[in-house]
This record gives sequence, structure tokens and C-alpha cells, in this order.
Amino acid sequence: MHNRTLALIGAGLLAAALALGTLGAALAQGGPMSIWGPGGMMGGSGGGMMRGAWQTQTVAPVQSLEEAEQTFQAYLDGIGNSDLALREVMEFERGFYAIVEERSTGTGAFELLADRQTGAVFPEYGPNMMWNTRYGHMGGRGGMMRGWAASGEAASVRPEQAQVIAQRWLDTNRPGSAAGQPDAFYGYYTLHTERDGQITGMLSVNAATGQVWYHSWHGDFIATTETEH
Repeated sequence: MHNRTLALIGAGLLAAALALGTLGAALAQGGPMSIWGPGGMMGGSGGGMMRGAWQTQTVAPVQSLEEAEQTFQAYLDGIGNSDLALREVMEFERGFYAIVEERSTGTGAFELLADRQTGAVFPEYGPNMMWNTRYGHMGGRGGMMRGWAASGEAASVRPEQAQVIAQRWLDTNRPGSAAGQPDAFYGYYTLHTERDGQITGMLSVNAATGQVWYHSWHGDFIATTETEH
């Protein structure tokens, strides 16, 4: 048991290091991440690993949405939670993105990224790690931010308010862009950003504070597909 525990800890540390390395590369390409609230811009960065999740380490490139869906599904199969299902898979310039939801509630559980070159799958950084009160690094049982959402209390920011907040941020920082419908996760919302009816990126709104965190690491949008489960 002692050796097995040490092995799991070692694997977790390696995965965290790889995730932080990927984050550093994304920041180098996409510029600094930041969160925005009523007081203006606040520096922020994603870190840590999601509770209950792990990182796959493969060497097979992912070249299409179909391959990405299979790769993300293999990740979920490895977690072994039958209540988790893929809702949407998107392709961006710098890799693939997926929304995972709970079958039982229809609520977004967490967000994933897949590396285009290696096929490695890992939890998305940013809001997914820092704001997710059930599955994120700072939430879940014993998490430092365990509280209102994890204990079942209602979010103070409703979906329609999140869209208004997101649009206000876009009007200031990316004029001409529009905020799409919010996808609800535990502790925050994620919304697509659009221009002339075409997806251009995404951002998240904290459901407790209304802070905005733009996902600067994706690059240009390419394609999307909704999955069946």
C-alpha cells in the first residue's frame, strides 16, 4: 500500500508538471491570462490538477474532431465514472477542447484539453481548475474554496446575468464580439464568443463574483461538434 501511494503521488506530480509546462507554452503564444471583475483587471493564472482526474500520456497525434472525441472518451473511460459524458468537442488552432457534463444533472462537470501533437489529455487550466467548486483544484471535498456551490447553495450570478457580464467585457475589450449562451459549471459559466455569427473563442464568468476570465490559450477556432450519449 505504501509503495502504491508513493507511485500515485509521483504520477500526480509528473502530470502537474506537464500541465504547468503546457500552460507556460500557451501563455507564450496567447499572452497573459487575466480575470476581470468589478474593480477592473486582476492578474491570474491556472495551476494544479483537477480532483479525481488524471492526465493521459500518449504519442499519437490527434488530427480531426472524430479522433479528438475518441481521445477524450478514452480519458473518461479511464476515470471510470459512468455519470460523466462528453457534451461538446471543439477544434482550435492550438489543440482540442471538450465539455464534460454529468448525465444525472445535465450540469457541466469540467473542461478538458487535448494536445494536437501528442494526444495527451488534461484538465483545462484557468477557471476549470481555479473556479470549479466540485471538480477543480480549489474546490471539491476539502478544497480551499469549498463553499456555496459545492454545498448546494444557489449561484449569485444567474445564467442571463453571466451573459450580460460577458457582453460588457467584450464591448470593452473586444468590440464587435458577442457573448453566446452560457454553459453552467459548478462555480462558473463558460460562454462562446462570436463575431458575425462565427465562434471566435470563449470566456468564463465566476458565478459568485462575476469576474471574467478570457481563454487566451486556444488560438483561432476551427470547428465544433456536439456528442451523443
